[in-house]
Order: sequence, then C-alpha cells, then structure tokens
Amino acid sequence: MNTFDLARVRADFPILSERIHGKRLAYLDNAATTHKPAAVLAAMDDYYRHANANVHRAVHELAARATAAYERARDRIAAWLNAAREEIVFTRGATDAINLVARGFLAPRLQAGDEVLLTAMEHHSNIVPWQLVGAKTVAAPLDEHGALDFDAWRAMLNPRTRLVAVCHVSNTLGTVNPIAQMIEHAHARNIPVLVDGAQALAHTRIDVRALGADFYVASAHKCYGPTGFGFLYARREHLETMQPRDGGGDMIRSVAFEGSTWNDVPYKFEAGTPNMAGAIGTAAALDYLDSLGIDNVAAHEHALLDYATERMRTVPGLHLVGTAPQKSGILSFVMDRAHPQDIGSILDMAGVAIRTGHHCTMPLMQRLGLVATARASLALYNGRDDIDQLVDALHTVNRLLA
Repeated sequence: MNTFDLARVRADFPILSERIHGKRLAYLDNAATTHKPAAVLAAMDDYYRHANANVHRAVHELAARATAAYERARDRIAAWLNAAREEIVFTRGATDAINLVARGFLAPRLQAGDEVLLTAMEHHSNIVPWQLVGAKTVAAPLDEHGALDFDAWRAMLNPRTRLVAVCHVSNTLGTVNPIAQMIEHAHARNIPVLVDGAQALAHTRIDVRALGADFYVASAHKCYGPTGFGFLYARREHLETMQPRDGGGDMIRSVAFEGSTWNDVPYKFEAGTPNMAGAIGTAAALDYLDSLGIDNVAAHEHALLDYATERMRTVPGLHLVGTAPQKSGILSFVMDRAHPQDIGSILDMAGVAIRTGHHCTMPLMQRLGLVATARASLALYNGRDDIDQLVDALHTVNRLLA
C-alpha cells in the first residue's frame, strides 16, 4: 500500500463494526490496548488448527511446524528492531520484561544506596520492579508542558546511578523522550539504559542499534497483537552475564539433583511451555504494520493528533494535560465541570471509548496536582470522524453537567 487508505485499514479490524449503545464505535483507548486485524486473528487460528503442539525437542510433524513458526516470530521481532535473534527474549509483556531485568541484571549489582534514575512520567511497571529489588528510585522533573527537563535529568546522573530506565513515550502525556541523547549521556558514564517501548512500538520506527539501548521492552497487545505476550531486547553481553529468573523446562542444558546448567541465550530465560500463539500473532501484527508502512502510519497519526488537539481546544472548560513539542497520539485532559469518571461514562453512551483514572502513573498525577485525567489515545484505524464524535460528546458533557 503506497498511500494510507483509512477505509481499507478499518475493514481489516472486525471489532470496529460493533455498535455501542446503538452508536458507531469511536475507539480511542488504544494506549490501553489496540484491536487486532483479521490477519492476526487468522494467524493464531491457523496455528491452533494446523500446528498446535509444544515447541522444541519433539520430532513429530506438528511440533516441527509449531517450532518453525515460533522461531520465525523471533526472527521477525529481531528484524523489526534491527537486533540479533539471540537478543530477543520472549516474555508475557513489557512489565514482565522489566521485572526480568530487575531480577536478573540489576539485583546482583546493587549495593546499599544505589539508584535507578527515572523520569516523573514513568508507568508503575517502570518504578515498582526496581523498588522490589532494593534500588532507590529517583525521578527527573518535567517542564510545564510535560517534557523532560533534560538538563536536570543529566545533572542527576551520579556515581550511585546503576541504571537509567525511561519510557520512550509517556502513556499519560504522550511525550516522546529524547532517547538517543539520554543513552549517549548515560553511556558516557558507563550507565546502562532500559527503554520502556510499550507506547512506541506501534507508532514509530525503532532501531535498537542506532539508539544504543542496552534493554528495550514492549508488549504485543499495544501493537495490534495478542495479550499476554511481549519481549525483552537485551544486548547479548548482558544476557550472557544474567542469571535466569525462572526455572523449569527448556531453560536448562542439564539437570541433576546435585545441580543444573542453563541453556544458551535467549532460551535460558524462557522456562516452561511458551505462548506459541502469542508469538505467532505478534509476528503477524508486525507483518501487518509492515504492509502499511510504519512511516505512513506515523504520518497519519501525527496529522490526526494535530487535528484532535485543535478540535479539543474548542471545548469550553477543557484543559489538555501534556503539550510537549515532541508528542505521540495521546490526549489527556480534565474539564472544569466534570470528574474524569463522569466524562468517561457520558462518552461511552455516545459510543466513544476512552480511559479515565491515573493511568498507572500515580507519582505523575501527584506532581500535577491531579487525581485523574480522561485520556483519548490514537491508533492507525482512527480518523477525523472519531475525533468529531469525541468532541461532540464532550460538548454533551458540558450541557449535562452545567
């Protein structure tokens, strides 16, 4: 597809034909999870119908089919990121991947008082795992637009910083962080960097080699793939030094009651029966994105963000939260006359799906002096009609709660 054809794209997503309270569905909750195109559903269905078997070791035909498809998925993800296949560890999602790095990489290196340097916009899943292993979590401030105060962040790098962990894109503000520059400054002080790419994978081209990231994590379900699957990219030298977090089948080379030895990377981190259909569905999702062209998707979403920003500013009493110059398709907002929960309920009756609450960013909300926001988030199947439906419903909120 050389140009972005929204009507054709929408036809690929069966759920978009659903009627909600008798209204067309304007699904604007994509930062929470994206819908799945027919190609992903078909790939997973095909696996269960024609290749359902456990992977590795078995010699029968179904196992061979399953193993081939499963390992092709690893190759697909590696190619998407410009990584080596042995640097891709399959996980249950981005949260699971961060916990794996916390337990397997950071914990053995920690001493009392050691810090993980975050930003004030981080998701709970990029805060709590570091605390669980005993690290002190410190957060760099943001400016009044929700952009990282880069100079303040850089000044917080110090001899006790054992790791920098930062979201590529904020799930609450939409802010796109200057990841390459952050990695460059951290590496100048020999500090490794983990990037939470959960909100970036579906929206922009990612090259972990060009970025120089030590670790990059993401979840499939935010990128048109299935729930319960994600990955950790880690530089091979890190994976080689890390101890496995989980024990069981497939992560071992040998087992004896006197002791056991581990499999090669990445398999020493993949204990037990894996999510084969999840891997296959994720590969299909990346193939689908590739068929559209990620640059075409990014351009479409950026234009829609500009349109949505201008339209939402016409709503009396509405205040956007997060207006950084570098921003992805997330629009958090509050309204003078309405609690976010009430906004969400009224919009739902108009067929508009958004998210309300703290968005798993409670420290950010505290710093903003807010309890919650309403959040509309964009995906490749959204169009101006979705935004118009949203804005019309927001005017209804004002009328009902005047």
